[in-house]
Amino acid sequence: MSERVREKLKILADAAKYDVSCASSGSQRKNKGKGLGNTGNGICHSYTPDGRCVSLLKVLLTNFCIYDCAYCVTRKSNDIERAAFTVEEVVDLTLSFYRRNYIEGLFLSSGIFKNADYTMERLVRVAKKLRTEHKFNGYIHLKSIPGASDELMQEAGLYADRLSINLEIPTDHGLKLLAPDKDRREMIKPMNYLKLGILQNKEERKLFRKAPLFAPAGQSTQMIVGASGESDQDIMYTASRFYKEFNLKRVYYSGYVPVTDDKRLPAVGSAVPLMRENRLYQADWLTRFYGFQIEELLNAEVRNLEADIDPKLGWALRNPAFFPVDINRAELFQILRVPGIGVMSAHKIVAARRFQRLDWGHLKKLGVALNRARYFIVCRSPEFERRELGSAQIRQAILQNSGSKYLKVNSGQLSLF
Repeated sequence: MSERVREKLKILADAAKYDVSCASSGSQRKNKGKGLGNTGNGICHSYTPDGRCVSLLKVLLTNFCIYDCAYCVTRKSNDIERAAFTVEEVVDLTLSFYRRNYIEGLFLSSGIFKNADYTMERLVRVAKKLRTEHKFNGYIHLKSIPGASDELMQEAGLYADRLSINLEIPTDHGLKLLAPDKDRREMIKPMNYLKLGILQNKEERKLFRKAPLFAPAGQSTQMIVGASGESDQDIMYTASRFYKEFNLKRVYYSGYVPVTDDKRLPAVGSAVPLMRENRLYQADWLTRFYGFQIEELLNAEVRNLEADIDPKLGWALRNPAFFPVDINRAELFQILRVPGIGVMSAHKIVAARRFQRLDWGHLKKLGVALNRARYFIVCRSPEFERRELGSAQIRQAILQNSGSKYLKVNSGQLSLF
C-alpha cells in the first residue's frame, strides 16, 4: 500500500464511522469454486447469531460533498482534510484486505461530488469490478445516493447484496431545517425502485432458478436521533411507516454526535446517550417480532421511552389488567408480552407444555429471566408469585434486583435484550 493510499484510508475510514447501518443478513451469494469468498449469514462489527465475529472494510469513496447539512462532518463548509479514492484503489484495498483475512466484505458510502449520478456510477463500478473481474463473492453493501437514476439503481442491485439510503432526519420539517439542500422525494425515489425490483426478482426466481440475484439482503435506512428535537414517538412512527411502505430489512438509529458548531443544532457536548439508541432498537424489535403496535409503546401520554426500564416492561407496568399470564394456558401472543420472555423462550414454552405442566424450574431452563417475569406470570409452583404488588413496587423491585444492568451500556456494540 502506497503512503498516499494509506493516508486516504485513514481519512475516509474515519469519516465513515458515523454511518451505523452496516450490519446485514439474508444474503447467500455462493462461491462456485472459482472466485473469492462467500457471503455468510451476516456481516457486521459484532457477533452473528451463530457466534462468529465478522468484519468489513467500511469506508467512503470521498468526503468531498456538494451539500451543507448542518449535522454532517463532511459538509462542504466544514474545514476538514479532504480525500477521494479512485475506483481501482477501493477494489485493490478490498481484495488485499480480504486475502489477508482482515475483512469478509465491503461497506461503501460516499459524499456527493458533482451530482448524484456521477457519484452513484462510481460506487456501482467498484461493485461491478469486484464481482465480474475478480469473481468476489463476499458481502457488498452500497449506500444509494439520493436522486440517482433508475438505471444505476438497477445495476447496483445486481452487484450489491444490500443497498441503503439514509433518511437522515425523521421529519420533513427537521430535514428542511438542517439539510435544506436535500429533498425527501429524492430519497424516496430510489427506495421505491428497489422495493419494486426486489419483489419482481422474487417472482422471477420462482419461475427461473438461475435468474440473477437483485439486492438479496434487501434495503435498509438510518435516522439521526436527537439532532432536531423529535420525540421517540415521531421517530418510531416514521420508522414504522417506512417499514410498511418500502419493505425495509432494518431501520438504524444513530444518536446525534456533535461534530460541527451550528446554531441550529444542540450545543456541542450534548451527544445523545447510548441508552436512548438502545431503547429505540428495543421498541423497534417489539413491533417487528413481538406483535406490539407503536401506539401501545408511544402515544400522547408517553412520547419518549424511559431510560431506566425497557419498553416492554414499561408497557407491562402501565397495563396491569393484562396480567398475570398463565404460562400453561395462555396464547403465544400473551406470553410474548411478558417481560423477561423472548421470542425463542416463548416458542419453547408453548412446545414444552404439551408434555407437562411447567413450573419455575422449567422456565429457568427455557431461558426465561425470572427476575422480571415472576411478577407477571403464574405457573405450577406458587412460591414466586407477586401479584399483590402494585406497578410502582414491581418497578422498584426489578430495578433493585437488576443493579446497574438497566442503567449502564458499554461503549461498544449494544446488547438489545
